[in-house]
This record gives sequence, structure tokens and C-alpha cells, in this order.
Amino acid sequence: MTKLLEKAFTEAAKLPQPEQDLIARQLLADLASESRWSEAFANSQNQLGELADEAMAEFEAGKTKPLDEL
Repeated sequence: MTKLLEKAFTEAAKLPQPEQDLIARQLLADLASESRWSEAFANSQNQLGELADEAMAEFEAGKTKPLDEL
């Protein structure tokens, strides 16, 4: 455990139980969300590659405009 995380837990331990539980629920939710995001990103590499290829083809065909011209 890093010193910063240990410090955060030490400070959180000083709070009343309802506030500790709130922090714990939020931390667990954040960790679960990060895990889902990492999995979704890892599983979307083929789609991202296809979208990049499509975007480059549109750019090379002159079908795009600079953002400041929209």
C-alpha cells in the first residue's frame, strides 16, 4: 500500500461510521467502474481500429472539414 493511500485510510478511520461507509462505497464503485472501463477498452480495439481506418479514408477523400469551419 502506498503511503498516500495509507494516510487516506487513516484519516477516513477518524470519521463517523456512516461517513466511512460512504467513502468505502464510493471507492468500491470507482474501482468497479475503472475495471469495467479497462475491460471495455481492451475489448474494443478492433472497432477502434476500424473507425480510425474509416476516418482516415474520409480525410484522404476530402470528406472532412477542420473543426473551426463547422
